[in-house]
Amino acid sequence: MYDYIIYFFITLIFSTFFAMGGVGSAVALVSIFPMMGQSFAMSKALALFINTSSTISASVMNFYRGVLDFKFALPLVVSVLIFTPIGAYFSQYVDHKILMWMLVAFLLLSATLMIFNKKEAKVAYTKNWILYLIGSSVGAISGMLGIGGGSLIMPLLILLGFDAKKAAYAVSFVIPFSSLGAFFTYLQFVDMDWFLLGDVTIAALLGGYIGGKVMHFNLSQKQIKKLIGGLLYLIAFKIIFKLIG
Repeated sequence: MYDYIIYFFITLIFSTFFAMGGVGSAVALVSIFPMMGQSFAMSKALALFINTSSTISASVMNFYRGVLDFKFALPLVVSVLIFTPIGAYFSQYVDHKILMWMLVAFLLLSATLMIFNKKEAKVAYTKNWILYLIGSSVGAISGMLGIGGGSLIMPLLILLGFDAKKAAYAVSFVIPFSSLGAFFTYLQFVDMDWFLLGDVTIAALLGGYIGGKVMHFNLSQKQIKKLIGGLLYLIAFKIIFKLIG
């Protein structure tokens, strides 16, 4: 029972923090749960469902506030819904370390550009094919790695010139579709601890609600960019430490 309490509060803290940036916490928890004794496959399954839970609660709030742009989010939803389960399936056959180093490089580059790039984008690239390309590429990669994809989609949208809050609202809506599809794929080869899943799900729902509320009422676009950049640095160095440790 003590272990379940620890899992609950770790999930609550990370889900709240990441929801403040409009993304799910799977990208961090997938490297933390193995250190607590879970298998890597189980960690990915748990982290994906945590992503689903925390971002659903945030998306519900965004919907009722009228800040969610469905037309903007739809191409991302369709593409990640198709490609994330495909990536999750092929994760059994791909060298995970190579993908992790690619993810580290992407995270470091994106974080650096978002924090230190002072030039404001003049035009957002609004063509649907670009959104489909982002969604399909990120969906495949995030499915392989057992992350929701928000930490990849969010910086890409911001760097392309989209408003940070608009992007955050859209990504919160997209993540449940990508995460849940990959979660069901992982269930095919993972012996799930359903009590633990329920435990972390409750924590994720609370964290998503708290973090989403803080983002909407207390953070500016500039602050969101810096928050996401800081989160990406934290994740990247966490992954590097695990890879070389």
